[in-house]
Amino acid sequence: MLRNGVLIFLAIGLYGLLHSLAASHTAKRWVRERLGGAAARGYRLAYNIVFTALLLPLLGLPAALPDRVLYIIHPPWLYATTALQIAGLALAADAVRRTDLWAFLGLRPEKPAGEAQLVARGAYRWVRHPMYTGSLLFIWLTPVMSMNMVLFYAALTLYIFIGARFEERKLLSEYGEAYRAYRQEVPMLVPRWPRQS
Repeated sequence: MLRNGVLIFLAIGLYGLLHSLAASHTAKRWVRERLGGAAARGYRLAYNIVFTALLLPLLGLPAALPDRVLYIIHPPWLYATTALQIAGLALAADAVRRTDLWAFLGLRPEKPAGEAQLVARGAYRWVRHPMYTGSLLFIWLTPVMSMNMVLFYAALTLYIFIGARFEERKLLSEYGEAYRAYRQEVPMLVPRWPRQS
């Protein structure tokens, strides 16, 4: 199992590093300066296609390694975990919808950093990274859990925590004081009912 853990953490670490570097302002600026405006406009779509293609073999890694089942959740607990998984998906879906789905997919150009507005509605009222929170709820409440899945989910969780920190720095540079104030009011990953103003 140690070998499996090393392979899984290395694979997710490499994917996460490439994913974060490609999402950075530096990478986008490099594309705009070296390849021009047309390439910059198509960057988000290309980014999504490349990293979805790279994700598919990564998702198959736990199944390709020797494994053993740790537990299976049976009814009535299965109904509760499934409901929470659906809530996680709904949280993530609401976040994508509020941040402009077409721009997120790369089918419409993203607004320049200075023109974008900080989104603090819907799921973003409860948690600063609802896509991550929803994803974590979904994966950790999987009804059949194996040793490789625990390792895979632990590596993903670590990447999400590290990625959220990098994303926070990017958002702080984009939105400045507005994001700083938002960060003080809304928790990072564990939802809280919004305070009444």
